[in-house]
Amino acid sequence: MQLNREDLTRAYRQMRTIREFEERLHAQIMTGEIAGFTHLYAGQEAVAVGVCENLTDEDFIISTHRGHGHCIAKGCDVDGMMKEIYGRADGLCKGKGGSMHIADVTKGMLGANGIVGAGAPIAVGAAIAARLDGKGQVSVAFSGDGACNQGTTFEAMNMAVVTKAPCIFVFENNHYSEHTGHQYAVGSGDIAGRAAAFGMKVWRGNGCDFFETHAIMREVVEYCRAGNGPAAVELDTERFFGHFEGDPQRYRGPGEVERLRNERDCLTIFRQRVTEAGLLEGADLDRIDADVVSQIDASVEAARNAAPPRPEDVLKDVYINY
Repeated sequence: MQLNREDLTRAYRQMRTIREFEERLHAQIMTGEIAGFTHLYAGQEAVAVGVCENLTDEDFIISTHRGHGHCIAKGCDVDGMMKEIYGRADGLCKGKGGSMHIADVTKGMLGANGIVGAGAPIAVGAAIAARLDGKGQVSVAFSGDGACNQGTTFEAMNMAVVTKAPCIFVFENNHYSEHTGHQYAVGSGDIAGRAAAFGMKVWRGNGCDFFETHAIMREVVEYCRAGNGPAAVELDTERFFGHFEGDPQRYRGPGEVERLRNERDCLTIFRQRVTEAGLLEGADLDRIDADVVSQIDASVEAARNAAPPRPEDVLKDVYINY
């Protein structure tokens, strides 16, 4: 399927929104305005958007501690996300979730998760429910190369195969599990191969290339919607910031981040591809850049001025009573 001008414009805007959102958070956290632990997604935008552009609001995703990009790509409200990270009462989770626990079930975003590997079992549960409903929905578990070593992920993959659940395990291999290189931490060196050992079909791709990621995910989603059970995708990508905000990154080589920004920036690669092919004009992309900056400026200002949760509401929306 050929992506048309509208598709490409929307994809670029989504990726640029994620990048600007994260770059702005990086700056705002340094001012002390934002409390709590934050993990930024900048550099991996082509994965989130390439995956989610193949999904609908009825499909499910489960994110990780590095989840802002997944939320935006799935259609979560940017203003509501910023207010949530600022801990405001009208944030997406009423200011009680913060950076690592943003969710919006109306968009099929079942939540980010601060526990490494905890999302995969939830995604399988959603996939089993989808299979029972028979409406053709799929569920996506985003995981990193660190989560691929967790027992919860192994058990989830096995259960997905056993139940033929339409669950897609997307492993974003950004080469670092916190501060440990994947070449050391993943014994086989092959994350997709591990998933294949459980009996599911796997794909591999360049997660810095939106077009490759999107094409792979279109095929994977069609495969799972057709009732073939689960699948897994390993996408090679990069993160431009540390594991968390404040990470001194002493485990990275001299000039490593600068080299990656120059050579593997998915936004730069996208711009080059579409302008050289005459699919979009640079001036149009520049206008999107300016629009997104204005949008993020406004969301930060709105979050600063929004009210925090009331003390008397501390136990509301924490537990569900059946």
